[in-house]
Parts: sequence; C-alpha cells; structure tokens
Amino acid sequence: MSNTTRRPAPAEIPPFYQNYVAQVTGDNIEDILDAARKESTAFFELIPAEKHDYRYAPDKWTIKEVLQHIIDSERVFAYRILRIARGDKTPLPGFDQNVFAQHAEADKRSFYSLIAEYRSVREATLLMLRYLSPEAWERKGTASGAEFSPLTIAYITAGHEAHHLRIIAERYL
Repeated sequence: MSNTTRRPAPAEIPPFYQNYVAQVTGDNIEDILDAARKESTAFFELIPAEKHDYRYAPDKWTIKEVLQHIIDSERVFAYRILRIARGDKTPLPGFDQNVFAQHAEADKRSFYSLIAEYRSVREATLLMLRYLSPEAWERKGTASGAEFSPLTIAYITAGHEAHHLRIIAERYL
C-alpha cells in the first residue's frame, strides 16, 4: 500500500537525529530497512562467540547489549510511528537508553536469541510500514519534545542501526 520513495527534508529532522538520517542512503525506506535486516543479521552472525560479551572500555556496553539496544530502540521508534501515523497527537516521552540497558539482562541471553528477536522486531516494523497510507507517512506528532513524521522516524531507525553497526565494526571487532 505505501512504499514511500521520499527522504525527509532536512527541516523535518530534529537536530539530534540528523546524523542518523545522514547515514542512510536511498529513498525507499522500506527497501532500506529490509536490506538492513539481511545485512545486519549476516553481520551479527559472523561475530565470533568470544566477542559477544566484549566491551571495549569498562563503562561501555557489550556487543550483546548493543544488539539489545538496537532492538529496544526500534520497538520505541515503531511505537512512535504507530501513534503518529494513527493521528494521535499526545506528546510521547523520551526513554533512557541506559536504564533500558541496565534492566534488559542481555548478558543472560544467547546471542542467537537476540538475533532472532532482532529479525522478528524488524519484520513487525516492516509489516506496519508496508500498510501505511501516503497520508499517514506525513502526519506529525511529538516525541522527546520534537516534532516527527513516521517517515522521519523510519529513517532514524535505519540510521540508528547503521550508527551502532559502524561502532561495533570500529571498536569491538
């Protein structure tokens, strides 16, 4: 139904999120997120087991915690997309990623269960996006004190993931 082929304009992206969107190439967000699902799954599956609980500094997350953070963030972003796409004007709060990480207990899970959860969450996001009307993509709502459209949040989702994969590649592997 939707298959939008427009990138958000710079003015549509709150300043904090501009770096994430800048990391995304292409103009069909559904195709971008679907390709990222495949590429990210392959990337994570190639990480050796001895690296799963590795942190590059004492106060940094492990790779398992980074993957859990990507999953949790996508769930929050998808919820924001849903609320805004459905016309809900209720301002949505931010979330404390460090509190989420502290209570996620990623260290108690197998790495492969996290990969399976990542794939499921992405599939759910893609199914939701696939059936948004053109009008729903353009609706505006407030989250974390800034105005967003579902289109912008979808690009943030892709850019946030790309950001963390780059950090894992540069600092963990």
